[in-house]
Amino acid sequence: MSQVNLIKVKSASGHVLFTRKNKKKVERKLELKKFDKTTRKREIFKEVKK
Repeated sequence: MSQVNLIKVKSASGHVLFTRKNKKKVERKLELKKFDKTTRKREIFKEVKK
C-alpha cells in the first residue's frame, strides 16, 4: 500500500488499524465498524491524525 493514501483509525480501547480513503470523494472523517482484537467485539474505529 502506498503511504500517501493510508489513514490511521483508532478504537475506543486504543487498538489501531490502517486503511485507505478516497480524499476526492470523502471530505469527512472516517468511522468504520470493525472487529477489535483486544476487546474481541465489533467496535467503531474513528480516523485520527498520523
